[in-house]
Amino acid sequence: MKYLLSLVALILLAGCAGGPPIDHSYSSVSQDSRVRYVILHYTEGDFPRALSILSRGSVSSHYLISDHPAAIYQLVDEGRRAYHAGFSAWNNDAQLNFSSIGVELVNPGYQDTPQGRVFFAYPPEQIALLIGLLKQIVARHHITPDHILGHNEIAPQRKSDPGPMFPWQQLAQAGLIRWPDAAQVAQRRQAFEQQLPDIGWFQNKLVLHGYVLPCSNQLDEATRQILVAFQMKYRPARFDGMPDAETAALLDVLTSTVPVTP
Repeated sequence: MKYLLSLVALILLAGCAGGPPIDHSYSSVSQDSRVRYVILHYTEGDFPRALSILSRGSVSSHYLISDHPAAIYQLVDEGRRAYHAGFSAWNNDAQLNFSSIGVELVNPGYQDTPQGRVFFAYPPEQIALLIGLLKQIVARHHITPDHILGHNEIAPQRKSDPGPMFPWQQLAQAGLIRWPDAAQVAQRRQAFEQQLPDIGWFQNKLVLHGYVLPCSNQLDEATRQILVAFQMKYRPARFDGMPDAETAALLDVLTSTVPVTP
């Protein structure tokens, strides 16, 4: 009898292996996508090397965009976490692997030469594919313009990608990110050339923009690295990490109207 009861219990457990029935006829209105950011990277290597690392190694990204020929490869489903951001932060969010989609672009990154560090350009067809992909991601997940970022913005102390050759302004022209108005920048630059704000002002503006930075009121290495990241994006002709009138004007314009983050 005891054996029979055990057998019946095993049969019942086997029947429940698929789990209990769940009614899916209702849906809450209070929900949205867990994806809040898109983070852009360069691979620092060619396509075969990048594909091998991102598909077989300990790091990954949701998408890889090759250069010659340009093509999009999806390596991780958007609903799953990829390991591309590492230790990272923006505004009040940290560890952005949990809340972001990573896009890697095949690009050598940079080369150190006797004349200094040289960064490499992105093929136009690669950027065209990226813009199309970003528009789809934004539509699916309602990503705000201030949440499409470079790896160096969320990890400025250790990363430089996508580098100063990445055409951020093309993304702005496509309506994907915010861009400072040139006339306003020129006007405010004149004022800042007369009187440059102190380093505390720059630090407060960088934090208001989204960077995570202790306001030490000193031009320390952390502040310089963040200034480099900011200048690479908005003033790539010179990214020396030094506060100046043009950088102040760019910061002031970009932080004049801060978008509301949901």
